[in-house]
Amino acid sequence: MTKLKLFVALVLTALMIIIIVQNTEPVDTDILFLTITMPRAALLAFAGFLGFGLGILTSFFLSGKIIKKS
Repeated sequence: MTKLKLFVALVLTALMIIIIVQNTEPVDTDILFLTITMPRAALLAFAGFLGFGLGILTSFFLSGKIIKKS
């Protein structure tokens, strides 16, 4: 089971890298009152890392590994 998880993680990482490398044209992103122009690859990488981080935090909270101080 551990090898399967590692294989799936590697395949998803490879797919993410391929998608990021193929999307290099600039894109306008509106965040509230700001308009930011950046390469689409940077936006995809940011969204991927943000999703990965939120997934890790969610798994920690759901598994109970983070101990709350009272």
